[in-house]
Amino acid sequence: MSTSYLPATTDAIVQALEAKDPSESISILYRILENPSSSPEALRIKEQAISNLSDLLRQEKRAEDLRSLLNQLRPFFSVIPKAKTAKIVRGIIDAVAKIPGTSDLQISLCKEMVQWTRVEKRTFLRQRVEARLAALLMENKEYSEALNLLSGLIKEVRRLDDKLLLVDIDLLESKLHFSLRNLPKAKAALTAARTAANAIYVPPAQQGTIDLQSGILHAEEKDYKTAYSYFFEAFEAFNALEDPRAVFSLKYMLLCKIMVSQADDVAGIISSKAGLQYVGPELDAMKAVADAHSKRSLKFFETALRDYKAQLEEDPIVHRHLSSLYDTLLEQNLCRLIEPFSTVEIAHIADLIELPVSHVEKKLSQMILDKKFAGTLDQGAGCLIIFDDAKQDAIFPATLETISNIGKVVDSLYTRSAKIMA
Repeated sequence: MSTSYLPATTDAIVQALEAKDPSESISILYRILENPSSSPEALRIKEQAISNLSDLLRQEKRAEDLRSLLNQLRPFFSVIPKAKTAKIVRGIIDAVAKIPGTSDLQISLCKEMVQWTRVEKRTFLRQRVEARLAALLMENKEYSEALNLLSGLIKEVRRLDDKLLLVDIDLLESKLHFSLRNLPKAKAALTAARTAANAIYVPPAQQGTIDLQSGILHAEEKDYKTAYSYFFEAFEAFNALEDPRAVFSLKYMLLCKIMVSQADDVAGIISSKAGLQYVGPELDAMKAVADAHSKRSLKFFETALRDYKAQLEEDPIVHRHLSSLYDTLLEQNLCRLIEPFSTVEIAHIADLIELPVSHVEKKLSQMILDKKFAGTLDQGAGCLIIFDDAKQDAIFPATLETISNIGKVVDSLYTRSAKIMA
């Protein structure tokens, strides 16, 4: 960095933009920021320089330099309005977030900024940085720390009645409780977010996020039809904004179709005008699962899970529902295979279903315990013995009903005799 500063003028900005080398542009912008002038025009030029500089540093993936820039700008923040300070700080943190592999750096940067805002008594900015920090901690699976941070922040924001921030925090709390598998608290937090959102204008992206979370929670309760409608609303919002989350909303819509045994609709949704914009690995993965479900083929299902591991196994929401679907499909196939037999070798069933013997044996024992069918495993002989369905004799219910009626008659006669004796 040069020790000589440049005048904070539009010409200096143009000079930085026209530089052939990004490092030269960055050097010029730093020199503009070193200008000691505090005139309104100089401050405006410096704000533009900061914006350009953060973009360049992001493109060059210089995350540490962005962090240093934020520390270097602290004296500058004392001479500009607090609202502009908040905008610049959040912009630089967003720039760092766009650089891959900077999760830990973002957390430490947010913690530094929280400490600085406390010293400077910048409550508005601190609350937003703390909300961002809680989101980062949640992504980093540091759930207890994120929950502790949110619990104090929610009380503070509710007292100030900042509805827009409250929507963000309640939504974040819902996601956090969902990650911790606490569904009742996740639903309560989402309801609080919706209540706050109804009182103000919510940006379309935020409304889409609320709908997406609503769909996830309804899907968790196996209410796939309602979940589909919420995912559709989220998809429309994100699609209009060209938000990357649109493809995930569409992916979850297809998941709901598969889970309600409407896998044949998947190909039609993908080939629609809206679906064709997002053709790629995410939708290909769901199409492969839909094909496997339509053919009721466990082999195709496992092939899809193997070929699209990143899209299916590593997506916690899809993985949870597909695990349930896989179990259902496996049970249906096993029931169909064992139906003709009274005794059958487990190895033979494993060959028919093309799965390992240990896997089939474990599933059959689970199905027997769950009373999906009547039978027992003879592990010494390696066989499954299926019992005939015990036919209930019609005389037993009739006898019980007769005894019940006699009891009522006896009670009635006792009541009458008691009245006569009285």
